[in-house]
Amino acid sequence: MSDWKPRLIASDMDGTLLRWDDTVSEATVAELGRWRADGVPVVLATGRPPRWMVRIREVLGTGTAVCCNGAVLLDLERFEIVHEDPLHPEVLESVTTELRRQQPDTWFAVEYGLEFRHEPIYKPRWDVDAPGVAEATLAEMVAQPVAKLLARHESMTRDAFVRLVDDVVGDRATVTTSSTDALAEISAPGVTKATGLAQVAAGHGVGPQDVVVFGDMPNDIAAFEWVRDGGGRAVAMAHAHPDLLAVATDVTGTNEDDGVATFLAAL
Repeated sequence: MSDWKPRLIASDMDGTLLRWDDTVSEATVAELGRWRADGVPVVLATGRPPRWMVRIREVLGTGTAVCCNGAVLLDLERFEIVHEDPLHPEVLESVTTELRRQQPDTWFAVEYGLEFRHEPIYKPRWDVDAPGVAEATLAEMVAQPVAKLLARHESMTRDAFVRLVDDVVGDRATVTTSSTDALAEISAPGVTKATGLAQVAAGHGVGPQDVVVFGDMPNDIAAFEWVRDGGGRAVAMAHAHPDLLAVATDVTGTNEDDGVATFLAAL
């Protein structure tokens, strides 16, 4: 694959494209600009909800972003949701009831695309007092379809809690994580970054064999497997979660070392 070049570049944001101060380096912006000038689309594939995509528009500006781990496709230029695969109330109710029965100290929040609701006891790490963010009861939150259900535990370890959630949820939904905290991210069954990226890539006439994808957390695993199994490149950051490193085709530097730009420049 020494002469291989991508026809689409896909990248996670936090811990991958973004440095720890939530910025994109000038070197990375310049490298992505060179590829875009050659007609190669750059697609963001993130666990972030659409409302967390405002600042990145100043860097990339256009294109479709895969948000909420594949549940939402966002047109960055118009800042409009163009597709959504929601979790439905009957699933939300059954999943939250069973999780709380098995682990009573599990607290919930939901993403509605551009809105965020959380139980009063749930402790948001970001967006405190931000527009579109409000408290709600669990009954209120699960009464309508959501883009993503969040389950948090304040004392269990991340991996143990996510395993518990995955065991409880089963095939009713898709469970992953992109956090260092005990935070499980729950989407509609079968919905992953891979499904979202596949939709965007198809719109560009591109298959997985022509895609390079960058990531660092377990919520990138499905996208890595889709690209790897299709003949593309799945590139993990040097600091990536061990489960992601296990399915990568390549490893690059950290987000602080411009790992994405370094790999692309070498191509």
